[in-house]
Amino acid sequence: QVQLVDSGGGLVQAGGSLRLSCAASGVTLDDWAIAWFRQAPGREREGVSCITSRDGATHYSDSVKGRFTTSKDNAKNTVYLQLNSLKPEDTAVYYCVAQPGGFLRPHYYCSGFGPMGYWGQGTQVTVSS
Repeated sequence: QVQLVDSGGGLVQAGGSLRLSCAASGVTLDDWAIAWFRQAPGREREGVSCITSRDGATHYSDSVKGRFTTSKDNAKNTVYLQLNSLKPEDTAVYYCVAQPGGFLRPHYYCSGFGPMGYWGQGTQVTVSS
C-alpha cells in the first residue's frame, strides 16, 4: 500500500524559508514522478514543482521558479521542496503527489503537472506579511 506523508509546513514571515518533506512507504520511488501541488482557499489547485525519480529532472511553475527547489533522497525514499523568499501569496496547503511510470513516462506527468494517483495528506504553509 503506497503512502505519502507530507511534513514541514508552518508559519513564516515573508522572505523566510521552509523545507517540506514527502516520505514514501509501501513503494520504492525508482521510476516515479513526484510533484508538489498547492491549494489556497478560493483558488484553483496549482502544480508548483515536479521531479522524476530516475534522472532527477525537475519542472517548476512560473510562480515559484527561482524561489523553490525540489530534490530527492533515494536512500530515504523521500522528496523535498525547499521554499525560499516566501511571499504571502504562497500561503496554501501543500500536497505531495506521485505517479509511477508505465505506459506514460514520469516526464509526461511532470511536464504538464498531469493527473497523478497518489496524494499525501497535505501540510499547511502560512506566510505572514
